[in-house]
This record gives sequence, structure tokens and C-alpha cells, in this order.
Amino acid sequence: MTDVAVIGFAQAPNQRHSPATTNGVEMLVPIFGEVFAATGLTKDDVGFWCSGSSDYLAGRAFSFVSAVDAIGAFPPVMESHVEMDGAWALYEAWLKILTGEAEIALAYGFGKSSAGHLRRVLALQLDPYLVAPLWPDSVSIAALQARLGIEAGLWSESEMAEVAARSRVSAITNSHALVAGQTSVGELLDQPYVADPLRAHDCAPVTDGAAVVILAGGERAWELCPRPAWITGFEHRIDSASLGARDLTQAPSAASAGAAAGAGRAQVAELHAPFTHQEIILRRALGLRDDTTISPSGGALCGNPMFAAGLARIGSAATEIITGRADVALGHATSGPALQQNLVCVMETRPGDTP
Repeated sequence: MTDVAVIGFAQAPNQRHSPATTNGVEMLVPIFGEVFAATGLTKDDVGFWCSGSSDYLAGRAFSFVSAVDAIGAFPPVMESHVEMDGAWALYEAWLKILTGEAEIALAYGFGKSSAGHLRRVLALQLDPYLVAPLWPDSVSIAALQARLGIEAGLWSESEMAEVAARSRVSAITNSHALVAGQTSVGELLDQPYVADPLRAHDCAPVTDGAAVVILAGGERAWELCPRPAWITGFEHRIDSASLGARDLTQAPSAASAGAAAGAGRAQVAELHAPFTHQEIILRRALGLRDDTTISPSGGALCGNPMFAAGLARIGSAATEIITGRADVALGHATSGPALQQNLVCVMETRPGDTP
């Protein structure tokens, strides 16, 4: 099978509310142009397109079809869609190249979270018989998870605040971040709860945005990028959808996916952790080294566009390799309540690649 690498990445600015954007097209067209300019490609070069979005978030059926306008209705293209984060669209695109059905593939994800009440919309992903009818919102479920970990002595509110403070400092250099800046743990702990024990800084902000990643196989990757981010491990696993059937303080699906993908070797890890305590869970589950740099982009806590944030984590991790800042990087994406589903993508450089 053909080796596959990430050769291009772009993302739209993370915004709390984008009034000029009614669907994905307005966010996607500019970043398509950006990634094509960086790689020297055109739409005609892409052999397979795959998108990640949600009709529930958009509030209308087949909303992803309208986003195809960003590609162009003619000539016809080979295109697919996943009702998931764009990271899972990237997985499908990766398989298309591995199986020889395409040489270059493009995955994108987009979401306008501000269009509705996100905490309520996400309740629709819960067990439709026993849990969803109770309408527990996503922040409250995360608060239950955080409280379980605190009571078990696995982390503290101070450690959670340390994650938020570090993420905001890292995001200062990320021009696409929604939240960034210097702050102290003490200042954060002085803030009121939004869902005990979570404060506002413990929760990813509601964010509109989009991301795009281009993959290429074999020699084509070297032709298009001096230092491709070669995918050496790409795995995803799922835990039970029943909140009472698993230990919410652990993430066995992340541990399994990470072990299969080779997560422990990562020098840089971009973790899709929408809540501060979830980063702590993921660091332990993935077996990351103490010296591994965590989310230098600021991560989801500084901008969490639904259905694009996970893809952006992989794109950001790949950028660390493409720019020569790392030799082994990990991108992670999650979906579902309380880290139910986890995807891990490990990328590496190769001897001879231009730094």
C-alpha cells in the first residue's frame, strides 16, 4: 500500500459568532484557496473529497450538500461525507489513498455552533431512550466527569486551571485562536462556577469555524511538500455510549487507539480536549512522555469549532513536522459525551526530508 502524508493545512479564524456566515461555503472558500496556494495544487488535482459536519448543528437537512458549492458543482467529483468531526473524514480520505483510489485527497470540517444552543444540541447524541429525553447538556455531563475525578483524587481544580492558563499562553502565537492571553491560576480560580466544578475557563468556548487538510501518497507527497508529515499510525476506538457502563475518569478507547498508533513516541501532541480535566485524562491514557509538548496551538480550549476542531488538531500537529519544529507529532480528535470516541493520528518525518 502507498505511504500517505499530510502536505497542507489551513483553518478559518475561530469566532464566537460569524454573522456573515450562514453555511460552510463562506468559511471554506478562503481556506481552500489558502491551502491550494501553499501546495501549488488546484481543485482539479484532488482525486477525493470528504467532509465532516452535522445537520443537527446546522438545523437543516443535508446541510453538507450546500457546502459542496465551495468545491463547485461541475465537473463532477468523487465526494463523501461523515456526520462526524472532519478528523473522521480525514480517516476516510487516508483509506482512499491507501487503497489506490486516489493520489491526492482533501478532508474538511465546518460548523456554525453559534446558530443554536450548543449545550442542548449536543444532548441529541446521547442514548435516545434513557438519557436524551432528560436533556442533560454537554457541560453538565462534563461536570459530572470532572467531579468524579476530583473525588477520586485523580486531579484538582487547581490542576484544571493550570491546563487553562497554559493553553491561553500557548494560543498567543496562534492568530486563529478565539481565546488567548496571560493569566494566573489564582485569577482563574476566583471565577464563579458555570457547572460545579467547572468554571468558564474549564470549558471550550462556543466557536464557529472550519479546517481543511490535504493528503498525498508516495512520491507525490515529496513533490508537493519538502517535509511531509508521514502518517505512521491512524486509529480510532469507541467506548460505550451508556454513561453508567464505563468509568468516566478513564478513556480506554483513547488508550487503545494511542497504543495501536504509537502515541508514546510523540514529541508534540495536539489534544482535542474540550474541557480542562479531559486533557489530564488524555495525557494519561495516551501514555505521553513528561517532556511532550501539549497543544502548542492552544487547543480546543482556545477555539472549538464543532466538526472542525479535531481535524484542526491533526493539521496543527502536522504543521509542527512540516515546519521542522518536531520529528514525531500526534493529532487527536474526540466525539461523543465524556470522551466516548477517540481518534489518534501519529505523523513523522523521514530521513532526508528538508528541515
